Amino acid sequence: MSETPRSHLAAEQKVAAVKRHLLDHVPVSQICDELHVSVNTFYLWQKELFENGHRAFQKNGRHAARAEEERQKRIDALEARLQRKDGVIARLMEEHIELKKSLGEP
Repeated sequence: MSETPRSHLAAEQKVAAVKRHLLDHVPVSQICDELHVSVNTFYLWQKELFENGHRAFQKNGRHAARAEEERQKRIDALEARLQRKDGVIARLMEEHIELKKSLGEP
């Protein structure tokens, strides 16, 4: 099989190729010839599909809610940090003003 320069196939095309092999029993060599990819590439797609197939069954809502919760925690932490910094700056300014007054500076 002579390979032509590879074009990047969409994820849907890769899944469809693996599906054709597994469900329709189309030989891997035939699929690879049609798509101009190596057999190794095909088996990498299959491996990737099997390793990440569980994501198809995850609820997007749970993932989105979890991401939002993490984002809110980060916002809360950053707001608390900002308040602490504001407090430190205010205290330093007060000390600076008191020092200037004690030295007789305007």
